[in-house]
Amino acid sequence: MNIEEANREQIQKAKAYKTMLIFAMGSIVMIFAGLTSAYVISKSRPDWLKDFVLPQAFLWSTLVIVLSSVTFHFAKKAIQKNNRSTTTLMLVATLLLGLLFVAMQFQGFNQVIAAGYYFTGSYSTITTSFLYIVVLVHIAHLIGGLISLLIVIYNHYKQKYNATQTLGIELSVMFWHFLGFLWLYLFLFFTFYK
Repeated sequence: MNIEEANREQIQKAKAYKTMLIFAMGSIVMIFAGLTSAYVISKSRPDWLKDFVLPQAFLWSTLVIVLSSVTFHFAKKAIQKNNRSTTTLMLVATLLLGLLFVAMQFQGFNQVIAAGYYFTGSYSTITTSFLYIVVLVHIAHLIGGLISLLIVIYNHYKQKYNATQTLGIELSVMFWHFLGFLWLYLFLFFTFYK
């Protein structure tokens, strides 16, 4: 196999992986479209809390996930320039910000409980139960993103990426940006659609 055939094969492989990721992200969009549609329909219930306000931790976690998308983007740009040290720094920063995001989500749950609202049990409300389910489903997908990020960090450590071999990082960045955009949508949805 000559170099031209190898490059063509690599391009086809990249397109196939990106297409599969896009289909997976489409499936995730459908899950959240269903959940937010159920939320909209449930708002007409008489036991719906009209005065419920999202906790401050969710606002801060939104800023954290947006920042993590920026650091992951810089990691991709750095490896495309073969700048391994900056790539390492940005990947580790993204991992720490991702973990901070998850921690802040649970802090948000604690703030909701401290305000006297519960997610399950006899004192729970349909409003907080919806919030709980949607956030936990997003966290589950984010854990998938963190696993992907850990694989990227491991492969970067093993020097599998360089300016011409960036597919793994590109796929992980695409998914991470998608998760960030998805959370931003959910945050705005819960903030403004009361």
